[in-house]
Amino acid sequence: MDKIDNLDKKILSILSKNARIAFKDVAAECNVSRAAVHQRVQHLIEGDVIIGSGFDVNPKSLGYSTCTYVGITLERGSMYKNVVERLQHIPEVVECHFTTGPYTMLVKLYARDNEQLMELLNGKLQDIPGVVATETLISLEQSIRREIPVNVEG
Repeated sequence: MDKIDNLDKKILSILSKNARIAFKDVAAECNVSRAAVHQRVQHLIEGDVIIGSGFDVNPKSLGYSTCTYVGITLERGSMYKNVVERLQHIPEVVECHFTTGPYTMLVKLYARDNEQLMELLNGKLQDIPGVVATETLISLEQSIRREIPVNVEG
């Protein structure tokens, strides 16, 4: 994507705080037309600057009370793509990262309770070919959740 200018940054800053805000309100805050905001947003989407939109569903409202991070060690790092393919079929896995450090991968998942967590670990994750070890970290509380700030010059 071409360089992002200050108007793009201002639009991103507004939308990152409230993605449901009407374009007419964004336009008023930026002193431009609604069509200009719409065009800029489309350009930011096409350039992969804006990479998603939608509603975040609270997992607890669906009965998923346990948020867990699982460090996974693979037999070989080259097995990563095959393991990711298998993880795609486990709906409770909501994030997966190829990492440096003590783990080959870091996975975030939600479980309804400790019994389901054990089933996910022992019956699914550890059964994936190439997975040689897992380490589980249960999140007791999420204290911060936000987007990276968009700094607007001037």
